[in-house]
Order: sequence, then C-alpha cells, then structure tokens
Amino acid sequence: MNTSLSSLKSLLDKCSKHENLITQIHAIAITSGLFHTHQIIACKLLNTYAKQLSNPTKAHKTFYQIHNPDIISWTCLMSLHLHAQQPFKTLSLFSDMITSTGFNPDGHCIVAALSACGSVKNFLMGKMLHGMVLRYDLDGEKVIVSNALIDLYSRVGRVDLGRKLFEMMGVKDVASWTSLVNGYVLCGDLVAAGQVFDEMPERNVVSWTAMIVGYVRGKDVVRGLKLFREMRMEGGGENRPTSITVVAVLSGCADVGALDFGGVVHAYVNKVADLVTDVSVNNALIDMYAKGGSLEFARKVFSKMSEKDVFSWTSLISGLALHGEGRAAVEVFNNMACTKLSPNEITFLSVLSACGHGGLIKEGRFIFDTMVHTYCVKPTIKHYGCMMDLFCRAGHIAEAMELIKKMPMKPDAVIWRSVLSACLIKRDLQLAETAAKKVVELEPYDDGVYMLLWNLYRLTNKWEDALTTRKLMRNRNIKKQPGCSWIEINGLVHEFTADSTMDQLAIDMQTLLQVLNGQSRLVHDVFIL
Repeated sequence: MNTSLSSLKSLLDKCSKHENLITQIHAIAITSGLFHTHQIIACKLLNTYAKQLSNPTKAHKTFYQIHNPDIISWTCLMSLHLHAQQPFKTLSLFSDMITSTGFNPDGHCIVAALSACGSVKNFLMGKMLHGMVLRYDLDGEKVIVSNALIDLYSRVGRVDLGRKLFEMMGVKDVASWTSLVNGYVLCGDLVAAGQVFDEMPERNVVSWTAMIVGYVRGKDVVRGLKLFREMRMEGGGENRPTSITVVAVLSGCADVGALDFGGVVHAYVNKVADLVTDVSVNNALIDMYAKGGSLEFARKVFSKMSEKDVFSWTSLISGLALHGEGRAAVEVFNNMACTKLSPNEITFLSVLSACGHGGLIKEGRFIFDTMVHTYCVKPTIKHYGCMMDLFCRAGHIAEAMELIKKMPMKPDAVIWRSVLSACLIKRDLQLAETAAKKVVELEPYDDGVYMLLWNLYRLTNKWEDALTTRKLMRNRNIKKQPGCSWIEINGLVHEFTADSTMDQLAIDMQTLLQVLNGQSRLVHDVFIL
C-alpha cells in the first residue's frame, strides 16, 4: 500500500470524529514509519485523540510513542487534562516540560498552566507563572495571556491585581472585559461587576451569563431576570443563551416564585434543540415548577426526560417534599433505587425531609438505615437534623433526645430549634428552656428562638419570663426580621418586605390614594350642600 504523508494528513482531517478509523490510520502511520519520521503526523494524531475524541488513554499512549514531543504536543496533553477537570495533572505536565525538555513556554501552554492554577486557587504558583510571563515577554504576545492572568487573580481572591493588569493592557477584547466582570462576581462585588459590564464596548453570551449568574447567586434575582430579558431583546446569534444561562435564570425564578417568567423561559427552551434535551436545564425546570407551586408541570417535565441523572430524581423528590406529598416522594425514591443510579447525600436529605413533613416515621427510619448500611453514605449534621425534625414533628421527643446522644457530632442550632418547637407543642417548659439556651449559645442573634421561647412562656402563663425574654431582645438589640414576599405582575417580579415600600410604586399608590381622598371629600362637600 502506497502511503504518503499528505494522504494520511488528509484522512485524519476527514475521519477526525470516527475513532475506529483513526486507530487504523494510527497503525498505518506506525507500520509505514511515518509516525516516527514525521513529527507532524504524530502530533496530529495526538491532537485528534485529545481534542476531537476526548480520549485521554489513547492520547497518553500516543504522546509517549513520540520520541521528541514538541511544545504543541505538550500543550495538547495539558489542555486535555484541563478540560477533564484535572488541573493538578496539567500543572505536573507543565513542570515536566520545563524541567526535562528545555522548552521555553509559549502563550498557549502558559495559558493552560494559568487556568489550572486558577482552578486549584494556588496564589503562590500563580505569581511564579506570572514571573515566567514577564521573563519570556509573553504578556505582549497574545491578549489571551493577559486574560488568563486576570482570571487567575480573580479566582484566588485578588481581583485588585486583575484590575491593575486590565488597566495596563494596550489591547482588550471582549474576553478581557468578561474576565474582569467575572472576577468581581466571584468576590461578591456586584456593584463593581455591574459598572464594568455597563462600560463594555461589546458583550458576548459569556459576559451576559457571568452577570446574570452573579445577580442570581447574590440574591438580587429580580435584577438578574431583568438582565436576561435585556439579553433576549438585544438578540443576535452570538448572544443566544446557553444551558448555563438558562439554568441560572430558572434557578432565580424558583427562588422568587416567578412562575410566569419561568414559563416564558420554558417556551424558549422548547424551541432550541440543544436545550430541550439538556439534563441540567430539565432539572432546573423541575425545581422551578415545584418551588413555584406547579407540581403537575414538574412531573410532566420529569416524565418527558429521555435521560435522567441523580439530580433529576432528587429535584422531583425535593419538590414532592415541599408540597407535603411524603408518600409520593418515598415512592419516587423507591423507583430510583430500581435504576442503576445511586442516591447521593442530597437525595437522602430530600426524601428524609419528605418523611418529616408527611409524618412517615417508619419510612424515615428505614431510609436512614438504608443510607448508612446499604449505600454507605455517612450521615452529616443535616441528615441528623432531618431525623430530629421527623421525630419532633411527630411528638416523639424522647426518641429525638436519644438520637442526639448517639450523634457522632455536637447538635447544631437547627436541631435544638426542632426540639424547642416540639416542646412548644407539648408545652414541655423545662426541656424547652434547655433547648432555647443551646440555640442562644450557638446563635445568640437569632430572633426566631426568642420569639419561640416568648410564645412558650405566654402559652404556659409565665408572663414574667415572657417579659424577661422581650427585655433580653431589646438589651441585645435583636429585632424580629421582617417578612419578605414577591409578586409577579406582567412578567416583572416585585419584592415586598414588611417594613419597607417600593419606591416608584409606593409614590404612585400614594398619589392615587390622595386623588381618591380628594374626590371623596369633594363628593362629601357636594352632598352636604
């Protein structure tokens, strides 16, 4: 068989997605001698295994078959580990390359190393890499090097250094601006992030998503939803929301109960093939509908999913628990146990919570025992908290106290608060005082425990003790946190708190009331006349 260099290169380009054919081409390259005599073929095969096929095993074998791998081969293998969420292996390869080959790093391999360093949040190593950038004059070679440095400093909590680098850059692209926006988001400074975002000469889907995710995670959900609307209005193929964008928006809708807005997002998802089959997007839809009060839609989304992961099952179980459908949640959990998927810690938290809300003591005990002995999941303080809630809601205070004695860790304020609430129902003043003291000791500024204790004293006619509790709140400057709720009007979510008013809406409502008051007075005067 007459095999030439050009024909093999052409075949590799045409068959890059077919692993069987690539393996055959690889064998031909070795037997013909082209693999060892022409570095370009070896490196191209390595690139194909690493990037097109994402096969780390064959990529490694190919790499070690190359007699003298060039810097491109090293960088290719580093990038493979980076994308496989193995930053330490990336850094190890970078170190081996520098010490064993004598290569000077170029822009691409230094970016891979910087990204890995940011992932493991190693500030010291990051500074060493920055020193290499300056030593080999790589900061002026490509904008991506400076962008990677900004991202590195942002991830290690030094966004101030990232800002200095940004301001020193002669040429900035959209990724430069986005790296800085994301840096401020990561450190929780949404005001600074918003200012940089507003100053951006152009935006892409990554920058929009970074800002939306920042607002949602920073509990400024309403602003995040408004920003998503702006993103959709601006349009453009490059700014089409990704699965990450959609999941963040749906999560925000779930947090504030914006069911109508979430329904609009769902309609958009149904029009995009990549999103409608995305497992994470469907999981977010289940969570959004369940938390928004539409359990029927959550079940429909779940039933239509062709592929389900652990979080799909957990989201539905959690939704059922939220709606007080404990038996249904246990049934779904049992159905999940029949699949090849194993429940994780969150799954057990959800189903135990469902048992607690449904008063399913027998089922709760069995599931907790299954978690420990069948699935070998070590119970956390939250799992014990769910069991305590289960016993306390059912009035089994003695069993709850026995569980506290068996716990391998000290009970937290949540557990003692469950005991306190149970004692409030049973009017067990002595144990209630013990539980209240434990809560105050762990969380001295929690207004809820003082209110629970005050209610307990009031119900048992201990008025002096009730007044003492109130005085203690005043002396410690503890105030009852105002209630908070959201309402969705015409697709916009408005937030209300018990002690505040909405600026423009309050003004409009006050103006309307003044007009109505004036008209009523006029009618009254006319009637008098």
